[in-house]
Amino acid sequence: MTDQIIITCAVTGSIHTPTMSPHLPVTGPEIAAEALAAAEAGAAILHLHARDPLDGRPSAKLEHFMGFLPVIKQASDAVVNITTGGSATMTLDDRLAAPLAAEPEMCSLNMGSMNFALYPMASRYSDWKYDWEKPFLEGSDDLVFKNTPRDIAHVLTRLGHERGARFEFECYDVSHLTMLRHFADRGLVKPPFFIQFVFGVLGGIAADPENLLHMKRMADKLFGDDYMFSVLAAGRQQIPFATMAAAMGGHVRVGLEDSLFIAKGELARSNADQVRKIREIVERLGRTVAAPADARARLCLKGADRTAF
Repeated sequence: MTDQIIITCAVTGSIHTPTMSPHLPVTGPEIAAEALAAAEAGAAILHLHARDPLDGRPSAKLEHFMGFLPVIKQASDAVVNITTGGSATMTLDDRLAAPLAAEPEMCSLNMGSMNFALYPMASRYSDWKYDWEKPFLEGSDDLVFKNTPRDIAHVLTRLGHERGARFEFECYDVSHLTMLRHFADRGLVKPPFFIQFVFGVLGGIAADPENLLHMKRMADKLFGDDYMFSVLAAGRQQIPFATMAAAMGGHVRVGLEDSLFIAKGELARSNADQVRKIREIVERLGRTVAAPADARARLCLKGADRTAF
């Protein structure tokens, strides 16, 4: 265990729809401003999705990513981590269009196909800003998030081997750890592995503390000293699980993609609010917050000067 802890902030994403919080960034300038504030608050890594600024839909278009990527790079040394997950409704080619063109230091990579069931959220709201939002959520009762072994190998080859990106391996269940081990055995990925344990998405592993302990035990068994783990939990378990991860020697992810709240019944007014909250907690636990340069060194990243934005 090291005292140093990497904070990732998932600034905006395809999980939540815009009207669920007035503070969720949608346009390029809004996403850039939120990302920069999160970095200033202590996030070494910024995990980024894009939206169509006209209607808030999840977007895979390079033009929408370029509405914030250059601004973030010019104003901050934070590590930019671009999603390859996008939305479960997108094709793999759509999901890869922006990261292939932008050539970031880091990308997320989902390590298996799964049900991605968001439909319970549809009954919790009645005031929808856009006509696509409620059907988008309701339709997730018949939605499979496709990440086959062929898909994963394609991402590792095109982004990893050809463009030098490293990965945040998003593991929503124990089977995803096994899949990562499979690709390591094939020689398609090399340590150190940065594994994001994801809890609380219906279709993946539940946000139960025993599940976190089990994921850690299995990762230890499969990867030994060759990995670092980070933890995110969707919704109200975000801060409790991040705190548990920090106490276990892991790293943490917060941000409005994963939870819109800062406390029970209280919306977070910004991503930076969540970063500041978890920073205070982890520092009280005796951990030291990693700077972007520290994260780059520990994760063996290629450097911001080798990106294409």
